Amino acid sequence: MAASEENSALFPIFILTIMALPLVPYTVMKLCHAATKKSKITHCQCSECLRSGKYRRSIFKRISTFSTCSNLTLVLLWIVMIFLVYYIKNMSGEIQVFEPFSILGLEPGASDSEIKKAYRRLSIQYHPDKNPDPEAHNYFVEYISKAYQALTDPISKENFEKYGHPDGKQGFQMGIALPQFLLDIDGASGGILLLWIVGVCILLPLVIAVIYLSRSSKYTGNYVMHHTLSNYYRLMKPSLAPSKVMEVFIKAAEFMEIPVRRTDEEPLQKLFLLVRSELNLDLKNIKQEQAKFWKQHPPFVKTELLIQAQLTRESDSLSPALVGDFRRVLELTPRLLEELMKMAVIPRTAQGHGWLRPAIGVVELSQCIIQAVPLSAKKTTGGSSEGIAPFLQLPHISESVIKRIARKKVRTFQELRDMSLEDRAELLQAAGLSSTEVQDIERVLEMMPSLSIDITCETEGEEGIQEGDVVTIQAWVTLKRDNGLVGALPHAPRYPFHKEESFWFLLADPNSNDVWFSQKLSFMDEAAAVSAASKAIEETMEGLGADAKEKSKAVREAVEKVRSGSRLVMGKFLAPVEGNYNLMCYCLCDSWIGCDKKVNSKVKVLKRTRAGTRGGAALEESIVEDGIEEEEESDEEEYDYESEYSEDEADEQDSKKKGKTANGTVPKKGSSSEGSGTDED
Repeated sequence: MAASEENSALFPIFILTIMALPLVPYTVMKLCHAATKKSKITHCQCSECLRSGKYRRSIFKRISTFSTCSNLTLVLLWIVMIFLVYYIKNMSGEIQVFEPFSILGLEPGASDSEIKKAYRRLSIQYHPDKNPDPEAHNYFVEYISKAYQALTDPISKENFEKYGHPDGKQGFQMGIALPQFLLDIDGASGGILLLWIVGVCILLPLVIAVIYLSRSSKYTGNYVMHHTLSNYYRLMKPSLAPSKVMEVFIKAAEFMEIPVRRTDEEPLQKLFLLVRSELNLDLKNIKQEQAKFWKQHPPFVKTELLIQAQLTRESDSLSPALVGDFRRVLELTPRLLEELMKMAVIPRTAQGHGWLRPAIGVVELSQCIIQAVPLSAKKTTGGSSEGIAPFLQLPHISESVIKRIARKKVRTFQELRDMSLEDRAELLQAAGLSSTEVQDIERVLEMMPSLSIDITCETEGEEGIQEGDVVTIQAWVTLKRDNGLVGALPHAPRYPFHKEESFWFLLADPNSNDVWFSQKLSFMDEAAAVSAASKAIEETMEGLGADAKEKSKAVREAVEKVRSGSRLVMGKFLAPVEGNYNLMCYCLCDSWIGCDKKVNSKVKVLKRTRAGTRGGAALEESIVEDGIEEEEESDEEEYDYESEYSEDEADEQDSKKKGKTANGTVPKKGSSSEGSGTDED
């Protein structure tokens, strides 16, 4: 009986141990992650971003941010743990060492007369002849009598001094740390014990497995539905113009789950009238085009209209019922666009290349959604291949202000960025902006990144590149801002969620519309970048047979570059057939418009020779485009694939072309190196 009580008393300790094993390290990990995230996030300080409220740390916002399911569960488990600790500390059935003096209520070293007097006093209180209570009888036999014997009887006293108990050496007992009612297998308690074992050992793991398998079969690791990836893969085409990317993007299965209510019909009709000019409808057959638009699947119609509300900045006109759906669409947008980008650059051709044209279109759509700029604003105007879109992302800038700026001979966004502070302030004030508004624009311009790329392509251990070689590409992408930051959140006052900058590095052949290599970059997590760069450089140096000193020096230099604002891009691709290739290296930002970078890289591939005979140097130095016009060296036919929001007719021509060359023209070498990589003739 005593052993059973002891096991029952140990049950809370057992539960506390099981809870603490995963809970303590998980809590430490969450706290470290929160501290790291808090220290690295820096957002725009312009008045529009501050007024948007998404960075405001009010008490209600803090509570809503904290009140996630995982956080609330974590707090609840800690409350249970604290209660268990308190219960264990104060429970009555705690395990005690046999102490005869304390049982008799005496101080250690008491005389024989005091021991006898205490025993008589307790006998009057607990002896079975005086007290009929069974508990009193048990206490008298098990504790009082044995305590008296341990202090008076020579044999019992010797046993107590040797073994700590008057009965001599005690047997070792093992038990289960479960409550007493579960250990009693008689009657109904037996059924409870059986249910406990079945529930904990069989049903609970089975339920967890079913939930995990059902979710994993529906979603990918990026929390995107498998059905969405299937749709994107099927609908992605090599000739997909940027103006058509929206039609593919809205086909995500996640958007099918957004409810379409009958009460939404009238608000959506009003929204349609507001954004109709952005829907690429044929104005010659406007009635047929409108009817065709509304015949689409209702969730797709609703999704496209809500995205257009973001692009045209008409979200304030949405009904209260549509606001929740609008936020849900924008919340899903970044990760869906990331998966759509992967479907564009995933190897499709026999050479293992992706497609450049749709990849650029996906990035441009992402930029416009984050900055709330219409797609039509990217049409080429004046001397700018980006149109007026880069200007519209700045605070307080409207089309009328842009026209006044253009009259001052500032026609491109890069020209505005290159101006001195005094000249730019004078220009903006002459365009009708106040000094406070000019300060806001300066804050945003200070946040905008400027990129530079240093790229090399080579066959490791060889002097040149031959057909079929595994070519190693190594590029350092450096980011600088006027305010000195490296990782920061973009200026996006009309996007209601926190959005970290991401960059896509593409090595592509504009002539053939092929993406040879792609990689996603982030400048937010410096620790992860340091680790990745160190590992990549160390493996490269080992492959070249470098000694420990050379390896350490190379790793140290790489770490210094990362900490100064650079990120390492490293990968491999298979060398194509013999020839000269004018490749273009793109670094595209998914959040800013007009901050992308292009670099020319000429690669010469030699014909495969016999084993042991390799050609001479074949890699020509990478050439960074800086806006200086150069003569075209190729007489091959060229096509223009970039920023074709107003050139849907070109799609029909592209679909008829056959052969390796299709979908676009090579950007002229005299084009600006800044921009989204989408220049037009």
